[in-house]
Amino acid sequence: LAFFASFAVKMPMWPVHTWLPDAHVEAPTAGSVILAGVLLKMGGYGFLRFSLPILPLASEQFVPLIYTLSVIAIIYTSLVALAQEDMKKLIAYSSVAHMGFVTIGIFTATQQGIDGAIFQMLSHGILSAALFLCVGVVYDREHSREIAHYGGLVERMPKFAFVFMVFVLGSVGLPGTSGFVGEFLVLVGAFQDNTWVAFFAATGVILGAAYMLYLYRRVIFGKLEKDYLKSILDLEPREIAIFAPLVVLVIWMGIWPDPFLSVFDASVSNLLQNYQSALSAVDLVNVAGR
Repeated sequence: LAFFASFAVKMPMWPVHTWLPDAHVEAPTAGSVILAGVLLKMGGYGFLRFSLPILPLASEQFVPLIYTLSVIAIIYTSLVALAQEDMKKLIAYSSVAHMGFVTIGIFTATQQGIDGAIFQMLSHGILSAALFLCVGVVYDREHSREIAHYGGLVERMPKFAFVFMVFVLGSVGLPGTSGFVGEFLVLVGAFQDNTWVAFFAATGVILGAAYMLYLYRRVIFGKLEKDYLKSILDLEPREIAIFAPLVVLVIWMGIWPDPFLSVFDASVSNLLQNYQSALSAVDLVNVAGR
């Protein structure tokens, strides 16, 4: 229970997620990038490194609770994200929803589920960091994170519009981007273990498309009617150099994920073998005790 509580806060899982949106709002762009790209993954690593191998029986008993909290996180935080007017808060709530897929994938205790959870952590680390960098780009120019402050940026910032589009579509889980592979594998693993969990989790994909495309449409499309935006500058060479490798990674991981999956595939197989062996040993002890 103590391990679960500590890792749940770090993920973060619902309902101990409330620190994350405020942390992102108060943090500078670099702080948000590190928080989203690295620190949130420590919770998932803890579940994989400690909970499943060291406490397999307790992990199995906690599965219904974790499934319930994860599904609530996916649906609830997606709906909350739809109501946000601050770009950073919207992306922060989307992070909670995406990490809900990670916890579901880990506790399916299936090859596809855990592979998908790890891949989702890698993908989310890149996509969320890139989205916060995109917010940082417009914030440096206008000193506002409010969605209503912008509109029609494609006319003045076509390069930014393209880069932002790639990361938004990756976050949505469009096939051909890194976001699709992780979510698809998690849902495949969830279907093997609990069809209803997979069904409710899949609604998060639809809601994710709703709030991310809402953000993109409000900021990028429409007429450039606000006078203060008519002199805004497009991406500088320094910013293009930062975004270019991230765009390549998002597309590469979506089109050819095998080089990434093969790195941890054997480790996941070994983890699952030990996990199932431990559960079988407990069952034998219980039978012998009777």
